[in-house]
Amino acid sequence: MGNSALGLSENVAGALSYLLGFITGILFLLIEKDNKFVRFHAMQSTILSLGLFVLNVVLTATIVGIILVPVVGLVGLILWLFMMYQAFTGKKFKLPVIGDLAEKHS
Repeated sequence: MGNSALGLSENVAGALSYLLGFITGILFLLIEKDNKFVRFHAMQSTILSLGLFVLNVVLTATIVGIILVPVVGLVGLILWLFMMYQAFTGKKFKLPVIGDLAEKHS
């Protein structure tokens, strides 16, 4: 495993890119220019968290959202923990659709 631009090991930097969702995702994208592993996880974190944010906003404006917002929140929490774990263990786990986008744009 290599190091990130911040001097962290790439698995720690990849996991940290999920910590605050799109905030840390964008931060790591701006800082990390060379490490593909960190950039992939930072981009996947950004896309995932922005997607969940938009979905929650849209659902909140609907009657069905009363039921679905907590479900989306729980799924988001599980995905967040799972993705941090995958990055920390050094795996480049690609989420369906989002992973391909992240790989293409990282």
